[in-house]
Amino acid sequence: MKKRVAVLAGDGIGKEVTNAAMAVLDAVGRRFQHEFEWVHGLLGGDALDQAGHPIPEETVKKCEESDAILLGAIGGPKWDHYPKELRPEKGLLQLRKHFELSVNLRPVQAYKTLLASSPLKEEVAEGVDLVFVRELTGGLYFGEPSYHNDEEAVDTLHYKREEIERVVRFAFEMAKQRRKKVSSVDKANVLESSRLWREVVEEVAADFPDVEYEHMLVDSTAMKLITSPASFDVIVTENMFGDILSDEASVICGSLGMLPSASLRADGFGLYEPVHGSAPDIAGQNIANPLGAILSGAMMLRTAFGMSKEANAVEAAVRTVLEEGYSTAEFKGIGGTVLSTTELTEKVVDHIENEQVSDHILSAYE
Repeated sequence: MKKRVAVLAGDGIGKEVTNAAMAVLDAVGRRFQHEFEWVHGLLGGDALDQAGHPIPEETVKKCEESDAILLGAIGGPKWDHYPKELRPEKGLLQLRKHFELSVNLRPVQAYKTLLASSPLKEEVAEGVDLVFVRELTGGLYFGEPSYHNDEEAVDTLHYKREEIERVVRFAFEMAKQRRKKVSSVDKANVLESSRLWREVVEEVAADFPDVEYEHMLVDSTAMKLITSPASFDVIVTENMFGDILSDEASVICGSLGMLPSASLRADGFGLYEPVHGSAPDIAGQNIANPLGAILSGAMMLRTAFGMSKEANAVEAAVRTVLEEGYSTAEFKGIGGTVLSTTELTEKVVDHIENEQVSDHILSAYE
């Protein structure tokens, strides 16, 4: 099978981690007889420097002609002086809006070998396996009017029923395939948009009688994510709450560098990216953790291309490499062998390409 993927490496460590993800996916191609065509485009600060805009038209065209998008990371203090409409982050927001990538998935999984790096007690973090389903193209980030002057600032939180129903229904469908529990997060004691959110959740839940669900306020959810994160299965929420809570939950596994994500359109087309930022302070040093990007590639295999066995192989290889004690510099305090970005990537590639080892690892985790 041949697939065309638009690669938007972006800024900072984005180039390093997308190179790692491509190397692993190329190994998957060799192992399972697939071919991936990589089409490179500009986005974010790098696009500003080279094309004068955070998302050039050529980039949009390349994405439109591809089967999926693989993104590294964007932004950094270098571009902080740019006006709002030209900031690197604006390019990503416009990309999401243009392709109607309305559902964002952020899985959070605790790896036993990395529990010592979590700020939570090991017995609290152990066993965490949850996923955020975040509405991505509505809410405060896109509401109008939005402005500020010397005397006041205004942002508008706006949601339509159809926007809420789309993401909530996706969350319930996902929960059916997992542990059959949905936690819907809002601020219904204060916000009118959250009251509509609850109404829609109630209506959608009626179509899923086998799925348990609960309404939770965002502040109590923030506390419970720290005190009993293993109690969650699928968390569904609006744009800003999902942005903040999923970053909070990232500390459970000890590093943002471990977390993949997917932003999906209704027809399945999507953008896949690690949750971490561009980390300009370590860019170019070959020490960035590539596993979030590699796992984002695995999500692309499964979700965009229907390659479940291949995705399982990547995830099993990552887990095995960690269990063998290999990691990058951010985990040096917990022991094991610290490798560079490229060295850790090569370990994952080796496990996938070695057919006998790959089959053994895969069978162990299926």
